[in-house]
Amino acid sequence: MIKITFPDGNIKEFESGINAYDIAMSISPRLAADVIAAGINDEIYDMERPINCDASIKLYKWDDAEAKKVFWHSSSHLMAEALEFLYPGIKFGIGPAIDNGFYYDVDLGEKQITEADLKAIEDKMLEFARDKQHFVRTDVPKGEAMKTFKEKGDQYKCELIEGLEDGHITFYTNGSFTDLCRGPHLLDTSVIKAIKLTSIAGAYWRGDEHNKMLTRIYGITFPKKSMLDEYLVLIEEAKKRDHRKLGKELELFTFSNRVGQGLPLWLPKGADLRDRLQDFLKKVQKKYGYLPVITPHIGSKELYVTSGHWAHYGADSFRPITTPQEGEEYLLKPMNCTHHCEIYRSKPRSYRDLPLRFAEFGTVYRYEQSGELHGLTRVRGFTQDDAHLFCRQDQIKEEFCKVIDIILYVFKTLGFTQYEAQISLRDPDNKEKYIGTDDNWAKAEGAIIEAAAEKGLHTVVEKGEAAFYGPKLDFMVKDALGRKWQLGTIQVDYNLPERFELEYTDKDDKKARPVMIHRAPFGSMERFIAVLLEHTAGKFPLWLTPDQVVVLPVSEKINDFAKKVCDLLNNYDIRAAIDDRNETIGKKIRENELKRIPYLLIVGEKEAESGTVSVRKQGGVNVGTLAIDDFVKMIKDEINQQLN
Repeated sequence: MIKITFPDGNIKEFESGINAYDIAMSISPRLAADVIAAGINDEIYDMERPINCDASIKLYKWDDAEAKKVFWHSSSHLMAEALEFLYPGIKFGIGPAIDNGFYYDVDLGEKQITEADLKAIEDKMLEFARDKQHFVRTDVPKGEAMKTFKEKGDQYKCELIEGLEDGHITFYTNGSFTDLCRGPHLLDTSVIKAIKLTSIAGAYWRGDEHNKMLTRIYGITFPKKSMLDEYLVLIEEAKKRDHRKLGKELELFTFSNRVGQGLPLWLPKGADLRDRLQDFLKKVQKKYGYLPVITPHIGSKELYVTSGHWAHYGADSFRPITTPQEGEEYLLKPMNCTHHCEIYRSKPRSYRDLPLRFAEFGTVYRYEQSGELHGLTRVRGFTQDDAHLFCRQDQIKEEFCKVIDIILYVFKTLGFTQYEAQISLRDPDNKEKYIGTDDNWAKAEGAIIEAAAEKGLHTVVEKGEAAFYGPKLDFMVKDALGRKWQLGTIQVDYNLPERFELEYTDKDDKKARPVMIHRAPFGSMERFIAVLLEHTAGKFPLWLTPDQVVVLPVSEKINDFAKKVCDLLNNYDIRAAIDDRNETIGKKIRENELKRIPYLLIVGEKEAESGTVSVRKQGGVNVGTLAIDDFVKMIKDEINQQLN
């Protein structure tokens, strides 16, 4: 007999070899029908995989992220089966679940798949799904696994098998399709009721541009057709909110192949928007005692060797820049923390000086492969709202909590009301990926967990997601469409102070090592603005929007009064412009509505005579006729309400 511990702490005994499906059935047949996968001692299991030892159990339904991952990974195998049927001789790379659905990378040889072919693949998938194919797991010796795929001529699977340890290789079979896979999978295909293959792209094998370009087919599936219908509506709304489209329409940023891929150019309105975001955060930081610093855009390669970044991230950096001096090499700055360590080292520090909080809007450069670049969310040059706090051991939790306060204030002010905090810890089974002692990691992880609990944050724990130098607290924000984005981050670091030999003199006149906290409430200016654009559909808060007011004269003879109104508003620091084109007032209203201008002031002969303005709010709301002073007060009150 084995003991199974449930999430509520209840313990039941079952015969060894029982599976999660039978455990769920022992509770309720309805529950068993709804459960997609199980967590057994924090490892995700197929519902029919035997459990042979005492274990804790969690049962995952569709609404759980773990269940969706299993559902969509199983769907990638279903798609692969359909592809193999329709395109004999096809070879397969990898087919993982992703945040929204799945993909499979395939080698079609001389054949091609176009958007027009996707419907036939979907139909075949639905046909196979209705067959109620079971997913059968088989343990396979390495030699036999290699032989299987050599006979199929699938060099991609053979290459994957070469890197696997004998005794830990499994196949999964559904219908006529067998794949190399660690799983887990669904019980059977019948729960896949709705299918949509969404797009086709190219992808280099293993992400290496020196390898062959494979065809990547994306898709998504659901247990109900109504869910797919809702998702497709959401996708259409997402297309309208695409930050690349809105950025062009609102004249915020652009890209140029001559400048280089992944290097955004900020246009005047976009630069103005960035400046306001930076000024907003600078004011907050000043209240919390942050000190501004500025560092160069390059650094000696030796700097990053010392920090450990070169060993861990050298492949993701731009190639070293050589100088006429033999052996002298520099890197485009991939992060700011190393430079801030050197600022700390610039003079002796006392325990009375701590905490020290250095802040910089520092631009960094990282080499992203061209196929992974995406608007402002994945670029090669970006600006981090970076700060590094150097503190004593007894100050860590207080400083960490203050950073949480800043991040939550930023989210509240900018309308991000739904978020969860992800505690990213070291992978205890793969410690060689990280630097630092077990003792320092234990202290750092403990400090994050305590601070998050003290602030009452809703948290999830992810092992293996820590930075190589320390654990972190990442804020996962939900936008207006329910999509999750990783924005603010806080990291505790005992290791860089060790590597850079940072010191301070303690109250006993002895040398001690500070602890370092990395933090970025926005994450990066580029990514944050992209997410904010899509979250608001380009309708920024009034205090932030590039153009707050446009004055619309109804005819040319009102232009002088319109200009007087515009100048008066600008004198009150209200960003106003005039649209005095020789167009109908209706056309000017429509076009400025499309530009997401918060307020339109329509002025005619009556307004010019009385010194008033007719106020129209974004979305076609007529506020009425106001004296200019009253309109100014209304604007100022709205801005103050948004910022307080």
